[in-house]
Amino acid sequence: MTALDTSDPTRLEHARTALAHTVAPRTWRRAFDLGRADATIAPALRVGLATAVVLVAGGLLGYRELAGFAALGALASAFGRYEPYPRLAGKLTLVGAALLVFVAFGGVLGAAALPTAALIGVLSLAAGVAAAYMNAFQLTGPGPVILIFAATGAAGYSSASGDVVSVTVAAAAGVVVGWVAAMLPALVLPLGPARLAAARALVAVGGLERAGTEGVPAARAALARAREVLAASGRSRARHGHGKDLAELLDAADEAIDVWTVDGDPVPLRDIAGHEKELRKLKRASVLGGVGDRPTRRTELPAPTRLVRTARANLSSSALRHTAVRVALASAGAGWVAVACGLEHPLWASMGAMAALQGLNFTHTVQRGIQRLLGNVGGAALAAVLVAASLGYWQAVIAVVLLQIAAELMVLVNYGITTLAVTPMALLLTGFTAPISPEAGMTRILDTLIGVVVGVAVAAVTVSRADRHHLV
Repeated sequence: MTALDTSDPTRLEHARTALAHTVAPRTWRRAFDLGRADATIAPALRVGLATAVVLVAGGLLGYRELAGFAALGALASAFGRYEPYPRLAGKLTLVGAALLVFVAFGGVLGAAALPTAALIGVLSLAAGVAAAYMNAFQLTGPGPVILIFAATGAAGYSSASGDVVSVTVAAAAGVVVGWVAAMLPALVLPLGPARLAAARALVAVGGLERAGTEGVPAARAALARAREVLAASGRSRARHGHGKDLAELLDAADEAIDVWTVDGDPVPLRDIAGHEKELRKLKRASVLGGVGDRPTRRTELPAPTRLVRTARANLSSSALRHTAVRVALASAGAGWVAVACGLEHPLWASMGAMAALQGLNFTHTVQRGIQRLLGNVGGAALAAVLVAASLGYWQAVIAVVLLQIAAELMVLVNYGITTLAVTPMALLLTGFTAPISPEAGMTRILDTLIGVVVGVAVAAVTVSRADRHHLV
């Protein structure tokens, strides 16, 4: 159900409960929880490298005003960080293509000089399309908000058809650099994602001694995920050489779980889990001590998922359509409220609402909203300091790259800390194309507040009755 049905008292009560959840002290405390993340350094450095390359190249070639759009294109490298490389190549291409389309679209809107209210409406519809596209192809990363940020920047910069071409070419250059940066490790560590997935599965297997039999489904699921990543790493690589060793290791892990479940012997679990540290090393292959000599059943690797087939199945989902519609509604509502309040950058409010609605469920949506708001407060203060320092181009480049790396390192730990880095980075990138003042940070806070409030309100009145996470 996508709208609030006032004739349904159960529906109304569920919405009221959801709204009450947003102001509960426990909800706000949870926003400060820190998650556990591993294998974050290499992906963060790749994104930082791609950003640095395009910004340095833009500066040296005399295209400093366009360098920010190239940096946005380079953010394609932030998507699909743990995907097997053959699938990553396809997903990055899809992200890059979408970035170019949205940059060009935003440029056209800017050249058309639409009134602000109309621009908000059009870009809000585009936000719904962006959400559907990203969710259909399961393009994990910064999310659809990056597409609208790119379109908004292009709309603000472009005043003629020549500008549209310029921003699109700059973004295309960034996409290429980002794609290459993300794919470079495939030359050295072609089975790197499969090794990492296997290592994570072994952590789950080794943890069964503490978790007990209740942890078996999660361990089996982790092993299944590892097999799926291995299968998607390429048919030849998955079935020969080190890929065959990894497949046998996963089979042995399944056997170890069976033995432990039947007779309670934890030794096989410990033996298998002992390979985790070796798999986390940055090595092309490893000798997995005697695993291939164990008598295990041969488990066939699953057929790799196909992007187009997955997208078709997802597009038929009512949940996907529901998400797209409410993203569009919240984005438009937040932007128009910001206009009514006389704020200078109402599209920032639209993006705030959109970012909040990227939550997996209502609880996650509220937490992201709180984290985004608090992160923006701290980030705006940091941005004010950086802007007041009157950084030159090269100093700003260093700051942007460091903030980008910090954001990528923290994205799986806490979204608020991530936003603390993203806010000043976004303002500095905006400053490459147009002057900004320290007061821009305060505007960012107010816009974000409107976006979060509208986004959470829309989420509350449209929350599915099957979503009961906030009642726990």
